[in-house]
Amino acid sequence: MSGGTALVNRPVITAWSAVSPFGIGRAAFTEGIRERRPAAAGLDDEQWQAAGDRACLVPDFDLRTVLGKKGVRSMDRVTGLAVTTVARLLDDAPRNRWVATGEDAALVLGTTTGSVQSQMDFTRDSLTGEKPYLVDPARFPNAVMNCAAGQSAIWHQLKGPNTTIAGGHAAGLYALNYARRLLTFGRARTVLCGAVEEFSHARSWLERHAHRPDTEGPAQLPGEGCGLLLVEQRGPGGRDDAEQPVLAEILAVEMGIALDGGVRPALAACLRRALNRAGVRPEEIWAVSTSEAPGPSGEQERAAVAEAAEGADPVHLTQAALIGDTGAAAAAFQIAGVLVHAETTPEAAGRVALVTSVDRDGAVGCALLRLAGPR
Repeated sequence: MSGGTALVNRPVITAWSAVSPFGIGRAAFTEGIRERRPAAAGLDDEQWQAAGDRACLVPDFDLRTVLGKKGVRSMDRVTGLAVTTVARLLDDAPRNRWVATGEDAALVLGTTTGSVQSQMDFTRDSLTGEKPYLVDPARFPNAVMNCAAGQSAIWHQLKGPNTTIAGGHAAGLYALNYARRLLTFGRARTVLCGAVEEFSHARSWLERHAHRPDTEGPAQLPGEGCGLLLVEQRGPGGRDDAEQPVLAEILAVEMGIALDGGVRPALAACLRRALNRAGVRPEEIWAVSTSEAPGPSGEQERAAVAEAAEGADPVHLTQAALIGDTGAAAAAFQIAGVLVHAETTPEAAGRVALVTSVDRDGAVGCALLRLAGPR
């Protein structure tokens, strides 16, 4: 499974936002990354019946407070995170709302399974409710994987293609690759592209049972949030100007599958394809952001990156220790972190950042971004 990138008319990232354990909005994420501030906090026992007593939650995230009372009665947490992030990105600059809404505006959202809490709650109600097994029909849409993307489009008038892609930790890169294809084939003028993950009782217990301490080491604290990019084709003639504030050019996105735990060869193949198709030399790589996968998978991820970047001395950007295991949102947060660092680093201008992702179910991928640097 792979996707190549055309060498001409590459798409660019012109804006981004995030709702993360650092807080709501781009400014909160930027501040948290620059301060290297750990976001872990104790869980309220009255609110959460989770498998652990600490997590990296979006602070003070209450749907009625953030989005208002209208239309949120039956909205679940993952949908609220996505709707809020879209709102923040669109409101960050007048141009964002102008170019990223309407008939030609697409939304591509990565996920693991949607809201596993909503799916389990709805299933439980269907088994335990009074005959004829009464359930709340208003909550049924939450049990569908594409609910968050659909509600985000309805709330914000995104009338172009609307796609949900399930890919675990690699979901953000799958979404970015899909967004690139929409733009390349003229299916959309702009794409809001990212990924979302919620914290919930159900997710925490599933992660507890799925974790393999003998091969993965200590479990990471769970995190949550949504990272979102505004992706579009470069302006006429390939020029950057005030009307299109380019933050990074998407040089390549490559995906693959690791069979029988073979993360290193699968990811190395992705990296070779990405470098070759983008025409990038290893010594051009300025920064690397890995998914920080635990255990042997993480070791193989780092080995594949070291092989691909041989001859370079890249900056290694990390954030899992700060915001926890954010699941499907991880790769989107990695890209946002790269952009944060590039904003204040003059030597990043014109250089290349490498983002890699590894999921325990075998999905691997990478993205190469040529950074614009400080503006």
